[in-house]
Amino acid sequence: MKTFRYGALGALGIIASIAMAPSASAAECGNITVAEMNWASAELMANVDKIILENGYGCDVELVPGATNPTFTSMNEKGEPDVAPELWINAIREPLEKAYAEGRLHKLLDGPIEGTGEGWWVTRKFADEHPELDTVGKLIEHPELFPATEDPSKGAFMGCPAGWGCQNINNNLFRAFKMEDKGWVQVNPGSAAGLDGAIAKAAERGEPWFGYYWAPTAIIGKYDLQMIPFGVDWAGDENWHDCLSLEVAECADPQPTTWIKSEVNTTVSDDFFKSGSSAIDYLKTRVWPAKAMNGMLVYMTDNQATGEDAAYHFLESQEDVWSKWVSSEVAEKVKAAL
Repeated sequence: MKTFRYGALGALGIIASIAMAPSASAAECGNITVAEMNWASAELMANVDKIILENGYGCDVELVPGATNPTFTSMNEKGEPDVAPELWINAIREPLEKAYAEGRLHKLLDGPIEGTGEGWWVTRKFADEHPELDTVGKLIEHPELFPATEDPSKGAFMGCPAGWGCQNINNNLFRAFKMEDKGWVQVNPGSAAGLDGAIAKAAERGEPWFGYYWAPTAIIGKYDLQMIPFGVDWAGDENWHDCLSLEVAECADPQPTTWIKSEVNTTVSDDFFKSGSSAIDYLKTRVWPAKAMNGMLVYMTDNQATGEDAAYHFLESQEDVWSKWVSSEVAEKVKAAL
């Protein structure tokens, strides 16, 4: 069920926060533009940052719509917005590193969310029942534990829907680990909904499921999926970028490897970095535990909650998490404004 923070109560909250924040604090913090990226975890993070910075530090925060490439381009070329709280860098690595090196942008925090990443996962029930199969290398020796619907004599591995960037990678890793020879078939879920539905069905029925997914996501949080380490070393950038990431016909000799590290950081503009804003210390220290983030994504899905709705729910229900990011004085101001 949605809740809304407008009208008289919202106005009173704003008045209360202004009254509690000394004028010097507003001057120290100033005006900040923050990218509200177009996926759930980023919407949540941006709104939590806004509430804490406005009520705890006296900032004036404006959220602006964002997405990875447009936000990076705008920050790189125009210095706007000031902050990208959850910037996934793999897709923009080279130009972003150049922007860092030349001082146009700055990385404030490496890893604002714990437990992020892509890879291969199993259900919690399977992981608990088979603790000995704790790597992909060990697990794929037992296709009989994941019988395929159409041919139960084969093991089912679920890859990515057609058209996703991860489709090529899963296809080629399937080849690299010689899974067909070991008795596996790769199942195409058809769509994001098909992928989520297959996971939900297996988890709710207590059946085994093995396939690709990523975190943080509501599915990971709701069903407590467990990522399986690949059990091999990183086989190098050339193997990943010049083979695994390409169509099967263009990847002649795929090598087994771990999944490339999914890097996420909080990035800010040069002007903001040099402003001396009191918001900088906060943005350097707030790290979301994986359990808290995944749990909030479940809440957002189940309640059709906006990023703002979820932010208030998080701040009201998980003080033990966010209060560690700020001083006790700031925490009291934020609580008073909720």
